[in-house]
Amino acid sequence: MTINADLRMLSRTTPATTAPLVNPAGAGILHLGLGSFHRAHQAMYTAAALQKEGGSWGIVGVASRSRTVVDALRAQDFLYSVATISPAGTTLAIPGVHSDAFVAADQPERVVAHIADPAIRIVTLTVTENGYSYSASTEHLDLDDPLVRADLAGGAPRSTIGQLARGLQARAAGAGEPLSVLSCDNLAANGKHTEKLVREFLQALPGGEASDALAFLDRAVTFPSSMVDRIVPATTPQLRNEVGTLLGARDEIPVPGEPFSMWAIEDRFAGGRPAWEAGGAVFTDEVGRYEQMKVRLLNGTHSLIAYLGALRGVATIPEAIGLGGIEDAARSVMRREYEPSVEVPTGVDIREYEGQLFARWGNSALGHRTSQVGSDGSVKLRQRIPEPALQALGRGEMPHLIALTVAGYLSCLAPLPGFDPGIEAAAMTDSARERLAAFSATVRDGGELALRVITDLQLFGTALAHQDAFIARVGELVDMIRTRGVDAAITDAVSASSGTSSALTTKGGRR
Repeated sequence: MTINADLRMLSRTTPATTAPLVNPAGAGILHLGLGSFHRAHQAMYTAAALQKEGGSWGIVGVASRSRTVVDALRAQDFLYSVATISPAGTTLAIPGVHSDAFVAADQPERVVAHIADPAIRIVTLTVTENGYSYSASTEHLDLDDPLVRADLAGGAPRSTIGQLARGLQARAAGAGEPLSVLSCDNLAANGKHTEKLVREFLQALPGGEASDALAFLDRAVTFPSSMVDRIVPATTPQLRNEVGTLLGARDEIPVPGEPFSMWAIEDRFAGGRPAWEAGGAVFTDEVGRYEQMKVRLLNGTHSLIAYLGALRGVATIPEAIGLGGIEDAARSVMRREYEPSVEVPTGVDIREYEGQLFARWGNSALGHRTSQVGSDGSVKLRQRIPEPALQALGRGEMPHLIALTVAGYLSCLAPLPGFDPGIEAAAMTDSARERLAAFSATVRDGGELALRVITDLQLFGTALAHQDAFIARVGELVDMIRTRGVDAAITDAVSASSGTSSALTTKGGRR
């Protein structure tokens, strides 16, 4: 059904209550991953930069496979609105920073051509943690990935890393102008991580095929790290209707976002950059600390809220955090289990930051869904839980609530026979769901499930795979969720986390 069919479609000539912030003179940024987060985050910072200083920093947006956003952008003169939503109301902004858009799966050769184009000085990425063709077991580029194998064999590349590497090859063979590749995904040291994978792709090419490109990387390419933060829920038909009413024009692809936004970036740009600080970006040598703070305190706690909320049958994060037991669990895991592993960035008040997190999660107007936050846990949790869990275990303390996060994840994605986790858990998507379901169908209890997933599958890395007491605790909590309910598991884990005597023991003792 067409939304607001009686309204004219948003365009640069359509009268609307909100005007585009900018109209870029030319494109200097290629962005891979044309999803909602990029459009509500980086695009807004870029609009602020262009408002302040101008310049040819328009964005060519590249969607991986879906045509939905690309087609809508083309029909709307590359415009869309960002709806900032709070209990006080909704405000609209139209960034206006995109100058072109296409689908990489349809035109993979265009990705290479744009990376090689001297006018492009920055390539940015929001392709999610899954988009880097990274093997968790080897901690290197996944050379067994079919897309990577095909990209190494030649032809138009289809993996993100292959696109970057082949584009850099073409750029090195041309004018060789400096370029920066800026990851905006939730990966530790995402700049170094991306550079490592690109180099490994080039090094895997036969003979001396990549020698010029590798020399070019050394000479003229940088990979700054960054930390990004803004809660951006899924767009709904209700939002489209509300935006149409406020805007006075039909926008098929509005993006909702919370008022809070943060971007911390290493200032290492080989070919210049927009004045992103005009939008509030922080340029810092402490990006790693910002990453720790965000990935653990925000994302790690967010995951716990999502899984517990889904198991309680609630649809949104505000509903979940409004339940006393879940709020207690969130506060406990943040303070007692995540915070000790975080080096706080200079000038950040950690108590104020934590207070902001609970205010953000409680934004009932935003309605961020538990199923959305809980999706892709097999990749997300690997980034969030191993290091703080290992640090706690190293201090002789059992991270009960991190164990509850894993138990909640397994109960949602791989419920044991006879246990129904509910519709919100069923709505979660995860590339590991089929493998996890195969395990859960053949094990006797939570202990066996935890052992198969954490040790045999090594879903959360190699180091955690050998932590027998932690694995036993996860299994115990899975069984408790199944037999006594999620509230009992929350009460048990919060109580144990607040004590000290039960550090590295479970009710069944060490494994």
